[in-house]
Amino acid sequence: MANDIYERDLDRNPANYQPLSPLSLFERAARVHPDHPAVLYGGVSRTWGETHVRAVKLARALRASGVGEGDTVAVLAGNIPEMFEAHFGVPMAGAVLNTINTRLDAPVVAFILQHGEARVLFVDQVFGALAREALARMDGALPLVVDIVDPGGEGNVGVGDTNYEEFIERGGKIVLEPQPRDEWQAIGLGYTSGTTGNPKGVVTHHRGAFLGAVSNVLVWQMQRHPVYLWTLPMFHCNGWTFPWVLAAVAGTSVCLRNVNAPDIFAAISRHGVTHLCGAPIVMSTIANAPEALRGSVGHRVECMTAGAAPPAAVIQAIEEMGFGITHVYGLTETYGPATTCEEKPHWAGLPARERSELKARQGVRYPMLEGLMVANPDTLEPVPRDGKTIGEIFFRGNMVMSGYLKNPRATEEAFRGGWFHSGDLATWHPDDYVQIKDRSKDVIISGGENISSIEIENVLFRHPSIIDAAVVAMPHPKWGETPCAFVTVRDGESLGAADVIAWCRDNLAHFKCPTRVIFGAIAKTSTGKVQKYKLREQAVSSG
Repeated sequence: MANDIYERDLDRNPANYQPLSPLSLFERAARVHPDHPAVLYGGVSRTWGETHVRAVKLARALRASGVGEGDTVAVLAGNIPEMFEAHFGVPMAGAVLNTINTRLDAPVVAFILQHGEARVLFVDQVFGALAREALARMDGALPLVVDIVDPGGEGNVGVGDTNYEEFIERGGKIVLEPQPRDEWQAIGLGYTSGTTGNPKGVVTHHRGAFLGAVSNVLVWQMQRHPVYLWTLPMFHCNGWTFPWVLAAVAGTSVCLRNVNAPDIFAAISRHGVTHLCGAPIVMSTIANAPEALRGSVGHRVECMTAGAAPPAAVIQAIEEMGFGITHVYGLTETYGPATTCEEKPHWAGLPARERSELKARQGVRYPMLEGLMVANPDTLEPVPRDGKTIGEIFFRGNMVMSGYLKNPRATEEAFRGGWFHSGDLATWHPDDYVQIKDRSKDVIISGGENISSIEIENVLFRHPSIIDAAVVAMPHPKWGETPCAFVTVRDGESLGAADVIAWCRDNLAHFKCPTRVIFGAIAKTSTGKVQKYKLREQAVSSG
């Protein structure tokens, strides 16, 4: 019988136990560093103290509008101060923040709003036309719509009955209850591209958000008061938890609406940017910038990248410019990054190409992640750490989602065997580092965006002249990967690549459309299953 002397009269109480939440990081930043800059954007400059006041106003206004604990508040916006504030004000109201990918098309946005039962929708007017079409497609009650007016935005379209600045004054002196009540309480709802049907709603909790944020601080060895440039969309996994990371270290957010080389380098030089994140496309943009721009940076900038592994040549080019680069890997289901290619001291003495190839691997588990393995997807038996045997990547721990909203079957399957099944296939190296080799679900990662090959195939099959179609990822020097479509045309009918791409652009968000079309018979097994590995080889060889 176990000795229970440490359980006797040693109970949890408010003095020794509080739920973990990034809201505590936010409160500390506002109390300890109230005058330090928190957000910079155009002519806007707000301190942590000012940002805290505005977040409290937002929380009170949501409560005054009938939003309660567990209600969904959606935001369709770019990297602007209001999006940053929402990461604190929404959970302070006890609500769940649903940041929506601005690159999606109206039917998908409508599905997300309806499936997540959004009570309020904040709309950056730059995306007003998209929001208007999505709202028109919804059935039943619509959310309260609030416009975010940005004078610096282009193509602004008003949708809401009120604007953000008017809205946050509605709450008056409403007393806010301490949040969260429980650290398992939902903090975020993010939708991930599925391989079939509609996207799945990933529910994340306060505990995981806190631990993910602290992990990012440790992985990047961040000091107090960094200056962070928003080259990563805040709608991506809540900006990989970086709104909360910046609260932990009282950093400064430099908001950037348009991610291009001139704006990136101008922001770095003007504000003394020390850190930035982004998909490999962002790294390529930096690496391939004109010499005049690259020479404008006189200090070291740390870059974190994830998605399809950046080419070793890009990593090498970034480092030769004097930038640091950290390669991470994760999913929406793991709050963004959950592994890091942690650099070993002896790598510094290796030739540049060899070092870059090592750094292109997905790496080892994050400090706050309890388990990572590469295993047989059926038996969950770990594969040999030989760098050759392929298995699926599995995660376990507090940095894994609560589950999929309203989808118990998908949740049960994702957690089968007590591990989260990533769907990504990889090898496990002798030094414990994992390296992705393929994606079992055939999701294409283009410029950091997940694209379902089956979604594109469904559109292709709707074309009256197409009798067979398949889509795979192919390498792309700028975007990392883009879709390549294989198409079989009906006998006697004529169809060109431009026709196929135009059809897709009429029926899909443009970033999901194929950039190459290959005509002819599609390789299949004897049972009629498409042999996508052969198509991938063909896509590469035909390039």
